[in-house]
Amino acid sequence: MRPTSRIATCALALGVLVATAACSGGDPTPGAAKTALTIGTMTATRSMDPIDAGGGSIPYFQAVYDTLLKREPDGSLTPMLARSWTYDTSQTALTLTLREGVTFDDGTALDASAVKANLDRFRAGGGAEVGQAATTASVEAPDAKTVVIRLSGPDPALLNSLSDAYGLIANPVKFGQDKPFASVPDGTGPYELDQQATTVGSVWTYTRAANYWGTAAAFEKVVIRVFDNENAIVNGLRTGQIDTAVLQTVDQQTAATAGTNLKTTSQEIDLKLFNIFDRKGAKIAALGDPRVRQAINYAIDRDILVQQIQQGRGTATSQIWGVQAPGHVKELDSFYRHDPAKAKALLAEAGYAAGFDLTLPRLAALVPDSLAEALRTDLGAVGIRLKWDDLDRATFLTSTFRQFKYPGVVMNGGQPSLDWATISGSLLPKTVANPFGDTDATIQDLTAKIRAGSPEQAARHAQQLNRHIVEQAWFVPLYRMQYMHVTVPSVTAVPQAGLAVPALYNYRPAA
Repeated sequence: MRPTSRIATCALALGVLVATAACSGGDPTPGAAKTALTIGTMTATRSMDPIDAGGGSIPYFQAVYDTLLKREPDGSLTPMLARSWTYDTSQTALTLTLREGVTFDDGTALDASAVKANLDRFRAGGGAEVGQAATTASVEAPDAKTVVIRLSGPDPALLNSLSDAYGLIANPVKFGQDKPFASVPDGTGPYELDQQATTVGSVWTYTRAANYWGTAAAFEKVVIRVFDNENAIVNGLRTGQIDTAVLQTVDQQTAATAGTNLKTTSQEIDLKLFNIFDRKGAKIAALGDPRVRQAINYAIDRDILVQQIQQGRGTATSQIWGVQAPGHVKELDSFYRHDPAKAKALLAEAGYAAGFDLTLPRLAALVPDSLAEALRTDLGAVGIRLKWDDLDRATFLTSTFRQFKYPGVVMNGGQPSLDWATISGSLLPKTVANPFGDTDATIQDLTAKIRAGSPEQAARHAQQLNRHIVEQAWFVPLYRMQYMHVTVPSVTAVPQAGLAVPALYNYRPAA
């Protein structure tokens, strides 16, 4: 935003911190107000195009783009670029009334045609979060301040999506350019990109926008630094060169708090699971039988995984639904208690008494050695011979989520607070968790009822759908992980309900 010069071309080695006043975060002089925030992360973005936004990269985009709606830390939605919104009685037409007096960097006024252009471009862009726009049939701009989104059917997650990647609004004047926002964003957000202090892929530096339409940004400067391991992030926290980070691994959580004055907040959020893609048995015939998938679930000792690998920081579970979602059913957490004898009986009943071979991809950052060995041992005890293919990050992503060379993957999954976010992200055909498009009559019936029902009806049907998915063993959930939000004493970070990474707005100088 309002670029002052070219992007810096010097390379910054990942995991190396340069201890200089210009790039160091750290705590300010005692008694001084905190004016700069440095965030450490392992999630990178190589583009500032809203089409490429999603997941843990959202804070990069929130700095320079506003969304139509704002998601508060508790998950509630408040006005942002849209000052109000209403649905029609069929819940298939959403009318947004835009805020007045908002302009892009070049002075172009935000209006309905700009919002329509963004929503249309997002739908056609094929980004990672394009599924957020799956139910949008058309977008209309009847006047300068009114936008109407017409849906193919009710979408309980649409408002949430408009506070996320689908709702990010960029200057449409640049849409005709080749890769218009690859490194130079142009939005209406609270910060501007400092290109001289930015190295794409490694360090992104933002400065407070002087004429922001809303409340001024909390910090004069925000720096987001990318690392390839949590050990480097913890070193930065302990030396004061990073102000805040979200730590996933138990060892690094312990290292960050031992003998320091760092502030911590724990949040049980993401789910570790074996996501079975091949539920029809196209690659591994055995996986097409629900009895085999049930046997895999019974074979794994989740309590031991939590105790030994997570050091007690987490909760064993057999369901993918998060505890904040209405469709969560507490007793389903223990539906598949460790029972090797039952697993062997189910395998024999399905015709696999001698077991079968199973090869899965492994990214060490997602499946550490201890977890890999525990799963291999548990499955081996019932006759399932698990082999891991150790891959680098690029090969892992391509072979697993683009070429689908494997029948499934052990990965982290989100724990949304909305039932429909879980359904649309994990169960509907062609989602990341269901790339082969599996479904059945029960799923189709219940998802239709959830979309069209009242909140009370939707919650009841979501619980029924949750139970059906567990009984059919669509997934092999392992445990909900406990993440740790760590900050220096002069910074406060409020976790975001249903998300592992706080919104950029959730950081404040400590009182």
